Amino acid sequence: MSHCPSGTAFTVRFRFHGDLSFFLSRENRETTVAKMLSEKTSVKDAIESCGVPHPEIDLICCDGVMVSFEHCLTSETIIDVHGLIDSPAKAEEGLQQRCVTKFVADGHLGKLARDLRFLGFDVLYDQDASDSLLAAQCSNDRALLTRDRRLLMHNVVRHGYCPRSDGPDEQIIEVIRRFNLAQLIAPYTRCLQCNGLLTKVDKADVVDQLEPLTKLHYEDFRRCSECGKIYWSGSHVNKLEARLEKIRQETAL
Repeated sequence: MSHCPSGTAFTVRFRFHGDLSFFLSRENRETTVAKMLSEKTSVKDAIESCGVPHPEIDLICCDGVMVSFEHCLTSETIIDVHGLIDSPAKAEEGLQQRCVTKFVADGHLGKLARDLRFLGFDVLYDQDASDSLLAAQCSNDRALLTRDRRLLMHNVVRHGYCPRSDGPDEQIIEVIRRFNLAQLIAPYTRCLQCNGLLTKVDKADVVDQLEPLTKLHYEDFRRCSECGKIYWSGSHVNKLEARLEKIRQETAL
């Protein structure tokens, strides 16, 4: 691979594999994407200029050689880019962490945030949170969930995922599969309202906060350790159990 003199334009060609085509314009989905560069550029920046956020990328090969996000492009190159869904990289070789159990969800993913809390996962959610706050809340052990690809491209975002589906029922399946969460589901352990952990509590300790019929028909209660909200297995529990079973079946495939 010959090095181009400073200031000399060169072309790099990208081949995006698997479901990374989701991020490409319609005309680029079935072809190699060519980019003309006029200066030394990191492969991360070049890829993101095509519309693909770095948290979605697990393997990059330049002319067949595996490289990191920091690799600099200086001459004509063919670049293969793989997401997790089709990545041939082993877990220790890939650019992404396979399993993340803590999340930040943007304001448009309220139902997804609630579903993840229902399954026992730690999710920060504020419907009115700014992009800067969402990015700041991300850390090495917390992944950003958003359908805003530009937000996913923030340098401070280490882990993240853009749900492909518009529907919450499909989104929860996507997230469980992406972050290998199926074996870690622990329903009824986290507050749907504030994300706090639930603890078992004696009925006598909360009886003065219960409605008359609830006092009469239920004996087992949990209380949020953060906001104090009380939970019990009410008439809606059969619907929740059916949803839980459906999620378990679909993520076991």
